[in-house]
Amino acid sequence: MCQDQWVATLISHNGEMDSSVDIVVVDLGQEIDALNALIDSMSKADWSQPTPAPGWSVADQVIHIGLFDRRAMWSIADPDRFVSDLAAISARGGVEQIHQDERAKSPSELLEWWRAGSRELMDVARTCEMSLRCKWYGPTMSARSMLTARLMEAWAHAHDIADAIGVDVVATQRLRHVAHIGVRAMPFAFAANRREVPSGDVRVELSGPEGDMWTWGSPDASSYVRGDALGFCQAVTQRRHVLDCGLHIHGDVAVQWMSIAQAFAGPPGGGRTQGQFAK
Repeated sequence: MCQDQWVATLISHNGEMDSSVDIVVVDLGQEIDALNALIDSMSKADWSQPTPAPGWSVADQVIHIGLFDRRAMWSIADPDRFVSDLAAISARGGVEQIHQDERAKSPSELLEWWRAGSRELMDVARTCEMSLRCKWYGPTMSARSMLTARLMEAWAHAHDIADAIGVDVVATQRLRHVAHIGVRAMPFAFAANRREVPSGDVRVELSGPEGDMWTWGSPDASSYVRGDALGFCQAVTQRRHVLDCGLHIHGDVAVQWMSIAQAFAGPPGGGRTQGQFAK
């Protein structure tokens, strides 16, 4: 389903966007469409191209998204299945085993498998209650937070695919969701690195792709991060080294945070090296 088709399902009979549909649902559908268009542009050989994530090919990136789109859908719509699956994954020794199961698929099979999972996730997203508490691999989260996280994952892994096949990443207004997760995840980044969260607020001021300003934190904070929204999102998803993101980082708290920032769950990532993608 293309972007226009996703959006068409959210238009009311009077031609206006259905105000009952949360914006994250609209934007998630468009992020999935953008990833679908990127994959459609690939050759068969592109599927085996190595990505910046060590040991992962383009196919591995698609597998990862597909696996967790399905599990997010189960968490929202069928929590008993999610709990049973979590137990099965633990019994098999972790996520790597279920990832390995999908590696036997051909590119065409993998594409259809991923598309089917993304359609099921969107079907659930359009009708679920956004405040619903959903089980996950750590603390529970709201359905809105779950879907926002899926948008962030779709964008971040599409970024890896784009890097692998030599396609430029284009900034969109949907990056605001990614940036928001990055800001909100500041305490988690310190916890993941077994470091105490320093006291003090950080002001984040980002220029959106349409020229608008996105802000978080107190304007009186002594620490701040300023710059382009794309650069900030690349930093907090660790798709670029923070020093390659064009950000102005001032103050001890901001410097400490941005050196370890991560918008994704799990242990700290290896990130990227400075100058790795210099043109």
